[in-house]
Amino acid sequence: MTVETIDNLELIKQSARDFSEANIRPHVMEWDEAQHFPMDLFHEMGDYGFMGVLVPEEYGGAGLTYQEYITVLVEIGKVCGSIGLSVAAHNSLCTNHLLSFGNEEQKQKYLPKLASGEWIGAWGLTEPNTGSDAGRMRCVAVQDGDYFVLNGTKNFITHGKSGHVAVVIARTGELLDSHGMTAFVVERGTPGFSGGKKENKLGMRASETAEMVFDNCRIHKKSVLGKVGDGFIQSLKTLDGGRISIAALSVAIAKGAYEAAVAYAREREQFGKPIAEFQAIGFKLADMAVKIDAAELLTRQAGFLKDQGKKCSKEAAMAKYYASEIACQVANEAVQIFGGYGYTKDFPVEKFYRDAKLCTIGEGTSEIQKVVIARDLLKG
Repeated sequence: MTVETIDNLELIKQSARDFSEANIRPHVMEWDEAQHFPMDLFHEMGDYGFMGVLVPEEYGGAGLTYQEYITVLVEIGKVCGSIGLSVAAHNSLCTNHLLSFGNEEQKQKYLPKLASGEWIGAWGLTEPNTGSDAGRMRCVAVQDGDYFVLNGTKNFITHGKSGHVAVVIARTGELLDSHGMTAFVVERGTPGFSGGKKENKLGMRASETAEMVFDNCRIHKKSVLGKVGDGFIQSLKTLDGGRISIAALSVAIAKGAYEAAVAYAREREQFGKPIAEFQAIGFKLADMAVKIDAAELLTRQAGFLKDQGKKCSKEAAMAKYYASEIACQVANEAVQIFGGYGYTKDFPVEKFYRDAKLCTIGEGTSEIQKVVIARDLLKG
């Protein structure tokens, strides 16, 4: 990195940190307990550029790179994984899909509203019976003249009820045909499009996760993103960026848990001295620090390749796999360092512990990441 890049990252880091401390930290447990999705907060984050980090300035975005984007997610996610998750889904899934595959008319219509935080975005691929097995999706879009008629349900969708616009992948061809799916952009309020069940989750509780239901939902063919039949291929490319996001969020959660554990170990005294002075605790903290740094380096490497326009499927999968797994390990050790207090809601590590687990599941489980990595290693 150049000196200018490093200076820019420091400015972005401080801005995201100051915003998070002032506007997120005071409400973390309140939002978590109530499963409250703070829509107004996201509108405000748009003023800071956090809702359109990767969107070019010509469409109202910040026009920054994945390095700044990773930095923003780390600083927000260190304070609250839920808010970090929603920022990630909005930026890397819905907005990035539109940026990457939308035509000029679609970009002009949607990106300024998404980048400003005026609108919140959702992205619909997963279905109740087809998680990793997306080729068997049952949500179908049948062409009827100049329109497509959507029927089916998407689940585990971030902002599934509250999102103003969604990118939805539906089957337009034969079952199991990788070129038999198409991406559509669908606005909230379109007849036949509604939000379904909101999930009651273990962690990430302030980030809304819900169903999207399509019941004879008619959308004009102008809503097709790219070409008919390219939806699945587009999704795979979109998920590369999404996995970098979840890797960054995993690093954030691990850092938040680690920093809380270090502070507690310095303050908590047993047998006449701070527990940080006991080798058992020191070794735990050392292992945590090494894992976090390794995870962040993998994440930033994937981000660098993405910025260069180079293929990064393997690197994104590696970063997401490793970072999400170590987030769980670090959060677990943080609870252990806190002892009984770590099991209570009076201290932050129990929330990091709950939030971390989703990172090993969302946007492809750890097992799926290993499939992606292995295929790339063994191809040819």
